Amino acid sequence: MSQTKLIYEYLKRTEDGITPLDALEKFGCFRLSARIADLRDEGHNIVTLRETKNGKTYARYKLERSEDVLV
Repeated sequence: MSQTKLIYEYLKRTEDGITPLDALEKFGCFRLSARIADLRDEGHNIVTLRETKNGKTYARYKLERSEDVLV
């Protein structure tokens, strides 16, 4: 299975989202932002949250579930 598919399946199962470090540890993925772009190109609604810890800022990506979206 491709990294993109593995990451999508992971995002569907978790509420926490995924960070670049998570992607590297879980899937050996060095370019999470590129895989997220692939998923967005497929039409998936993925939000980017910026987090800072120990003076380092990084992205956390979460799959926006349709029931979470207000109409």
